[in-house]
Amino acid sequence: MLIGYVIFGVFALISWLISNNLKSKFERYSKIRVPNGMTGKDVAERMLRDSGIYDVTVISTNGHLTDHYNPLTKTVNLSENVYGSNSVAAAAIAAHECGHAVQHAFAYTPLKMRSALVPVVSFASNWMQWILLGGIIFVNSFPQLLLAGIVLFATTTLFSFVTLPVEIDASRRALAWLNGAGITNYETHEQAKDALKTAAYTYVVAALGSLATLVYYIMIFLGGSRR
Repeated sequence: MLIGYVIFGVFALISWLISNNLKSKFERYSKIRVPNGMTGKDVAERMLRDSGIYDVTVISTNGHLTDHYNPLTKTVNLSENVYGSNSVAAAAIAAHECGHAVQHAFAYTPLKMRSALVPVVSFASNWMQWILLGGIIFVNSFPQLLLAGIVLFATTTLFSFVTLPVEIDASRRALAWLNGAGITNYETHEQAKDALKTAAYTYVVAALGSLATLVYYIMIFLGGSRR
């Protein structure tokens, strides 16, 4: 069990460091104004129009860094401090979320894969912790229970890795459009790029942490099944 705590501790520490770094950068870039003064709402609406998308609505939502694109309602949901802000951070976040809308409109394959996994992952997330716990307790007498938990956990790990190209591509689309549309200049473009790159690291750490945990559960299963 010690190796499990070590794995959890290492990735928890890395995740905490990256999260703090991300918050620090967004706070810094939230104080820097984009050259044309466009708000996050303005940026999102223009990027959607420039991409030929007219059936997606940009709305404001509560919370901090709760920004997301909802393919079911076709809405780009921007947190209040992004929706009305004309900062570099707001422009980067708004464009990134619109990047997901563009992916949806053009049937980007990894996004379709992630969407298809959502119901499975939702089911797995509700049950796997209890099944894994029971599986570890009864690994010697009933290893099939742990195996079932591992299969459920594997779906969440797969989801984490499928998410990586989706997020990276959305940032790539966002940065290319921000530059091409003249929303950012040389200096602010590098700042937007830095913010989105740091945000991407959180997904990388989450995916690697999930994989490491999956391997740990597999090791427990193999050790118990040999007895």
